[in-house]
Amino acid sequence: MLRIDIITCLPGLLEGPFSHSIIKRAIDKKLSSIHIHNLRDYAFNKHKSIDDYAYGGGAGMVMMPEPIALCIEALQAERTYDEVIYLSPDGETFSQSHANALALCHNLILLCGHYKGVDERIREHFITREISIGDYVLSGGELAAAVISDAVIRLLPGALSDESSALNDSFQNGLVAPPVYTRPADFRGHKVPDVLLSGHAANIEDWRHEQSLIRTRQRRPGLFDESDPS
Repeated sequence: MLRIDIITCLPGLLEGPFSHSIIKRAIDKKLSSIHIHNLRDYAFNKHKSIDDYAYGGGAGMVMMPEPIALCIEALQAERTYDEVIYLSPDGETFSQSHANALALCHNLILLCGHYKGVDERIREHFITREISIGDYVLSGGELAAAVISDAVIRLLPGALSDESSALNDSFQNGLVAPPVYTRPADFRGHKVPDVLLSGHAANIEDWRHEQSLIRTRQRRPGLFDESDPS
């Protein structure tokens, strides 16, 4: 089972994403568990403060190291974690290959940043990996934590009703997925390609691969490896 512990100062932001669809089914099947930890529970003053002004001045607050360290240490005292991940705009960009690798883990910690980020000493001494979900800034790491959790949990065996579905997702083979169609075969004069109605499995598979190549060249050419332009 994959256990994900999420450290946040705004736990309410994560109530919805894990209560529906594939993630909820995976949790109900005990394929995964998600535990949300309120950082303010580890604050060491009566005001439950978890942020302070930055040394050197400047706009914005910084998340204090002590509450974060206490929370991580409390979790690590109970089990060994494969990764302690900080969700940060300057981390490595999350991709399907990252999701595949994380899906093989047993225990993960996701630390959600806020304000101007966390004290650098946490990044230097507690974090094993830093991940960004894109080149933009969010108000905090909670939505990024939900994105990563969803991408990883859906890969767990048994999470999807058809396990082969994840193998055909965009990016699994370095290509985007081909076009898909459903009934009716003729929608307002727009017809489903004949090959998909042929029942010829090999021809259908060849068509889908060709369409993936075409769509990737058109929409995401950067996915092609220069050494293999096919």
